[in-house]
Amino acid sequence: MRPGLTRRGFLAGAAGLCAAHAAPAKISDFPLPDALTGSDGKPIRSRHEWEKRRRPELMRLFAEQVYGQTPKRRVEVEYRVTSEDRHALNGVAVRRQIVAQFAGGVGPAVHILLYLPAGMQRRAPVFLGLNFGGNHTVAADPGIDLAEVWTRDPSAPRIAGGASVPYVQHTAAEGTRGSAASRWQVEKILAAGFGLATAYYGDIEPDFDGGMSHGVRPLLFATGQTVADSDQWGAIGAWAWGLSRIVDYLETDRGVDARRIALIGHSRLGKTALWASAQDERFALVISNESGKGGASLYRRLEGETIEHLNTVFPHWFCGNFHRYTGHPDQVPVDGNLLLAMTAPRPLYVASAEEDHTSDPPGEFYSAMVAGGVWELFGRKGLGTTTIPPVNTPVGSADLHYHVRTGKHDVTAYDWEQYLKFATARFHTAA
Repeated sequence: MRPGLTRRGFLAGAAGLCAAHAAPAKISDFPLPDALTGSDGKPIRSRHEWEKRRRPELMRLFAEQVYGQTPKRRVEVEYRVTSEDRHALNGVAVRRQIVAQFAGGVGPAVHILLYLPAGMQRRAPVFLGLNFGGNHTVAADPGIDLAEVWTRDPSAPRIAGGASVPYVQHTAAEGTRGSAASRWQVEKILAAGFGLATAYYGDIEPDFDGGMSHGVRPLLFATGQTVADSDQWGAIGAWAWGLSRIVDYLETDRGVDARRIALIGHSRLGKTALWASAQDERFALVISNESGKGGASLYRRLEGETIEHLNTVFPHWFCGNFHRYTGHPDQVPVDGNLLLAMTAPRPLYVASAEEDHTSDPPGEFYSAMVAGGVWELFGRKGLGTTTIPPVNTPVGSADLHYHVRTGKHDVTAYDWEQYLKFATARFHTAA
């Protein structure tokens, strides 16, 4: 528990939060693992102690027990710009499409879409995020290549739970172009002086049990290995690793300011963004949009999706060791507040939606609030409140921010308005 916040205060605040959102909840009397107390029970009182003692300890725990360890060995990646249009989107954007080919053609290829503001006289800060449906869904731009996407085999019978359902790869239909444009708000991003980089997460690894064989993880297996060990990375780890490989390219692009990359992720890709940020400090700013448990929320809060649900429906997301905590959330040695703390002292924005009960907005708020103590070690500021704000009323500091908006599980224009304000203030970008 964060110093200065008593268990009674935490529980009372959480109860008030639920009442404020008319969402009844059971608030368990639990001890929350504290970012500022080491596993030896000794307090963490300085930035040095955090960086040298506590943070490495937490990295090891998350890697071994939740997401799996990411291999250190490097893989050959060839980046090739396949198209460029300097007058895209009616002249407001430069659009580049890049293919990242892994392992000399042996491994999969990741297709990167990059938009930059047209006519910009300096390198642009860039939002980076993976997308769910293919790059062509991000904007109704006829110049974007239609993606090769993975979907459930329509000819196969549906199987309860999602596991073992056959998936097939095919070229996306033309009618899906721009279908997720509302989640990306490309024109607003460009108008604010930012670029946008994105890639289809299924290029890195298809999102189904068994998809690993089509993704990047086998490239880093030992000779003769065919399955991941219990402490090796799951799909979230693979997607996070893929984000870092996209940054490798962005560092070479003449139009990108690679010192100002804002990482954004929604839902399972919000979990991915937080784990990617923990491992790679080149992400200068991080946004968690409704990432829920395994992301910003708290395992120990008995609301929203459970570890059992995650491990049953999505057995490939986490490492094998995480499955031992099914039904035992209190035994996980880490929690969402510690994951958020791994971003410090970089700016972090955590967002929820009022009707997104699965992601547990109260848990996401309290996780961010408690994590703020780590920012304070660096002389920065946390949320500055122990009370959840009303809907559509962002709270926080220039370092740590939170909002819960009206509506359901999604990324909306309202969300992007807040993220652009936050990033503009931190990156000193003229809107």
